[in-house]
Amino acid sequence: MRIYRVVNASELAAAYAAADYGVTLDGDTVRLRVGEPATDLEAYWPASRYVFVTAWNPASEPHSDTINESADALLVSQLDADGVARLRAWAQGPDGHWHEPGWLLADVDDHAADHLAREFGQAGVLCWTRGEPVRLRMLIQRPDPASPSASESPYTDWPGETVPETQCAG
Repeated sequence: MRIYRVVNASELAAAYAAADYGVTLDGDTVRLRVGEPATDLEAYWPASRYVFVTAWNPASEPHSDTINESADALLVSQLDADGVARLRAWAQGPDGHWHEPGWLLADVDDHAADHLAREFGQAGVLCWTRGEPVRLRMLIQRPDPASPSASESPYTDWPGETVPETQCAG
């Protein structure tokens, strides 16, 4: 497992929560947003739990396409070995300047999702239970748990914090 130190975890979480996420199904792009239900996706691709994970740019530091593609291939190999159902997905900054391919996984438990994300150097994943809003689960500690950032989404969960029972539990 890789361990990374992030300078400002609250700002990183706010950026992840503000990002656009999507998956292409039968030629149509289905958008995912933190804090919103994914009704169209869930109707098309039924599962009880969903996770978005990427192997690109560990520790939120840019890497070359060659390095990122190699990491992605390792992630795919692991998903294949574990028999995980997946769809190609992506994440993108609201301004469109940052784009990362990733995978939308079906019916992966929180422990396995966290393990995958940490193994590939990721600071967080999207996860949600069917019928519930998409949530961002950070895998790194909030710098100051007593004072969340004003820009933080109420749909962001941090290690050690209580999460509603119907949501992602770490």
